[in-house]
Amino acid sequence: MRPGVLDGDLVIDLMAAGLPVDETGDLLRIVRGGDGMLERVREAISSASRRVFDLDAVKLAAPLLNPSKIIAVGLNYIDHCEEAKLPVPKEPVLFSKFPNSITGPYDELSWPESVTSEVDYEVELGVVIGRRGRNIKEEDALDYVCGYTVVNDVSARDLQFANAKQWDRGKSLDTFCPWGPWIVTRDEIKDPHNLTVRTVLNGKEMQISNTKNLIFNIRQIIAYASQGTTLLPGDLIPTGTPFGVGFSRTPPVFLKHGDICECEVEGVGRIVNKINLK
Repeated sequence: MRPGVLDGDLVIDLMAAGLPVDETGDLLRIVRGGDGMLERVREAISSASRRVFDLDAVKLAAPLLNPSKIIAVGLNYIDHCEEAKLPVPKEPVLFSKFPNSITGPYDELSWPESVTSEVDYEVELGVVIGRRGRNIKEEDALDYVCGYTVVNDVSARDLQFANAKQWDRGKSLDTFCPWGPWIVTRDEIKDPHNLTVRTVLNGKEMQISNTKNLIFNIRQIIAYASQGTTLLPGDLIPTGTPFGVGFSRTPPVFLKHGDICECEVEGVGRIVNKINLK
């Protein structure tokens, strides 16, 4: 696996351009390098000797395979609180997704049917942290963002809500965090608080909203999550999902073998995952 940067329909090989590569081959060392490294990436785009591949000819993995933390936000759209029959929170509701749940933007999703039979979709705008920070002020928070991505916060509702209410376990089975297809740097997104988010399941639109409807915006989330906790480059923050999830429907809609789930964020990208229960 090799790090790359998208230029139109071409992928530029950053390893061939001499940029440092993490031991896994993902983008972590690029993200850790901050603005200086991004300038080197821009130079690679304009280099006459660049090595390129057609986008259709490469397999895209998740941009980062092992971030130190995935800090997800629950109940961050009012209409989602209402459909879940839960009160609107007065402060951000944070939970973890374990890094083992990460999978690629076009990879298959799978889980043991003996463990869960109520697996749901959740489209979310993802924020990738680009600078180390602790006790970050709201007014400075966006300066700590490397970029934005698309996350499907796949959730086993029977594990999340039954008995011990194990949110982390219900959201952290293998393949339960498909994301990507890339990281769009923050300078490319004029306003992250005005982006349409959308889920399409088997060709039918299931969720559609806009990040302007977030209860807690990105600045507030980063400031809150960093209170007493150090955020590191590469940390991933899915910011919450809107109305339309499967478990709140009548009858409920849960992911099943053969389903194709598409999650999209305007200006950022789209991930597509097929369900394959082996």
